[in-house]
Amino acid sequence: MPRTATYHTRVTWKGEHWGHIQMGNGPEMDFSAPPEVQGHPGVLTPEDAFVAAVNTCITMMFLWTTERFKLDLVSYECEAEGTKLIELNRTETFTAVRLRPRIVLRAPSEARPSVEKQARRALDSAQKYSLVANSIKSEVRVDPVIEFVS
Repeated sequence: MPRTATYHTRVTWKGEHWGHIQMGNGPEMDFSAPPEVQGHPGVLTPEDAFVAAVNTCITMMFLWTTERFKLDLVSYECEAEGTKLIELNRTETFTAVRLRPRIVLRAPSEARPSVEKQARRALDSAQKYSLVANSIKSEVRVDPVIEFVS
């Protein structure tokens, strides 16, 4: 039988192009539109939050999968870039989110080809089972750099 889970946020308008968000898990912060559309610099934007949601969800699924595969993960860092299409009628859509993880694993030289294959499988699983990636219509592309240390 399927289960459900519910998540909550609360947004309050603060005037002009300012808002404040309280997330159900605790964090609170101000947000605005991006500066190029009359927003304010230096704060969270909905666009940043969208790209961050994809990046953080795939990251957490990758970390879970590396534990399951018993990979010796030394470090993980991922830059993400969202591409937004702005139509002539001013409607906007994220068409793609590209992730560039840099993964460092520990493995002896002779095991590295099979460990790299497992790491790529872990990334594929992370994308496949990512709640956020599965909930959006944008293309999600993961282009990893995998490195090793002994």
